Amino acid sequence: MAIISAQVKTTNTEILDPTGVGSPAGAVPTGKTYAITNILICNNSTTTAATVDMHLVKSGSALSNAVTRVLHDLNLPAKETFTFDSEKIVLDQGDKIVLIGSPDAGSGLTTLSATVSFLEV
Repeated sequence: MAIISAQVKTTNTEILDPTGVGSPAGAVPTGKTYAITNILICNNSTTTAATVDMHLVKSGSALSNAVTRVLHDLNLPAKETFTFDSEKIVLDQGDKIVLIGSPDAGSGLTTLSATVSFLEV
């Protein structure tokens, strides 16, 4: 089992490759398949609520609010953590998990952190 963590931005945060250096960038690497066991999203603020959208984007497809969004404006009160673990998600090479948060805490970043736990299958 492996984990990947990143601070959520106010723009697309491709959590499987948050630095964008993988191949393909931001996605499950070429030749790999991941079984996502859970996704944790934590609001690290002690005073301010935050919201997050999450998209599951198939390789070759564009992010679309009408098609790929699985969480919409999920409200996380200060110091709260959300766990997405009731369903297992299998992602093939090039597939992405994209998070978009608000409000801006400075420099395009939010107070949200996200951790994805996965198994390579």
